[in-house]
Amino acid sequence: MNLTATWIERLDALLPELIEFRRHLHAHPELSGEEHQTAALIAGDLRQAGWRVREGVGRTGVVADLGPEQGPKLGLRVDMDALPIEELTDLPYASMRQGVMHACGHDLHSTVGLGVARLLAAERQLPVGMRLLFQPAEEIAQGARWMREAGATDGLQALFGLHVFPSLPVGSVGLRSGSLTAAAGELEIEINGQAGHGARPHQSVDAIWIASRVVTGLQEAISRRLDALQPVVVSFGRIEGGKAFNVIADRVTLLGTVRCLSNELHDHLPDWIEQTVRALCEGFGATATVRYRCIAPPVDNDPKLTALLERCAIEQLGADQVLRLEQPSLGAEDFAELIRDVPGMMFRIGVAGPDGCAPLHNGHFLPDERCLEVGIRVLTAAMLAWEPMR
Repeated sequence: MNLTATWIERLDALLPELIEFRRHLHAHPELSGEEHQTAALIAGDLRQAGWRVREGVGRTGVVADLGPEQGPKLGLRVDMDALPIEELTDLPYASMRQGVMHACGHDLHSTVGLGVARLLAAERQLPVGMRLLFQPAEEIAQGARWMREAGATDGLQALFGLHVFPSLPVGSVGLRSGSLTAAAGELEIEINGQAGHGARPHQSVDAIWIASRVVTGLQEAISRRLDALQPVVVSFGRIEGGKAFNVIADRVTLLGTVRCLSNELHDHLPDWIEQTVRALCEGFGATATVRYRCIAPPVDNDPKLTALLERCAIEQLGADQVLRLEQPSLGAEDFAELIRDVPGMMFRIGVAGPDGCAPLHNGHFLPDERCLEVGIRVLTAAMLAWEPMR
């Protein structure tokens, strides 16, 4: 759908205000589950624009509806939370909270959502009901589940999502039908051996040495026991164990993450990992306790919604600014929880300026704010062009 000159003029007039709103959010970040002020600001702005607003949906989430209350509904989800990262940008609107930063672009996502809200509210009559989901706690992969359990997706027939992408130039979007992000899990392994003197290792069961065998053994087992055409990544980010330089440790805890693209494989991995770890440990006289928590299923983009957004993005940006993503990401995104029962799709928005852009989750992350106009135009066009399934 081509936006009329009136639309473009309205958006041009809104952009300075939206940029100031985004900068306010950036300067006042809130961690996952603590987005009280962010949610209150967003709810107030939505009410002023004429949306029907519910607060406290999924703890600190905000849900807003516009248009017909009965009949088909289309949704857009954006997230609000920041990260426990120290900002290193020296921006005039840098974070005012020490050790907390919007280093993943959720301040941009929320502002895009408000821009779409303003433009949709200016429509005299919407063909279908529209719903906006401002989600908390994406960074800890809990908020989507909280909102889904609170009924935020009830009655929706489709749901859009977005995420900024430092690898793409500003002005562009990245699209991929089907698999976009990975299923992810949190893995904790406790290895129990037998303490002893460092001078007599043969009289003990060295939990540190066995832990090293578990780390390498899992990598080797992945390459030989699982299908190489279905990628699996197991990465350990923390290891704890031992009490003194000359005492062989009797217990070690490993904490890591597991990623794969297949839901079926992800369901199988916890048992497979536990069997592999226990076999490795028992072979050296130790025991193991394995705990696995699913963080998020994979995001699988609906082909029809992807085709619709691609068509609208080409109309708004030009074909050269609409890029096909050849490979999915092994990063996780709890947007997947919201589309368990609802067709959905997520796309990427480029934020790299002339000098590039630092990666996500980095204290130097400095996205180009021109991405706001791109996201608002593409999403507004796609939401107005969407037609419910007959």
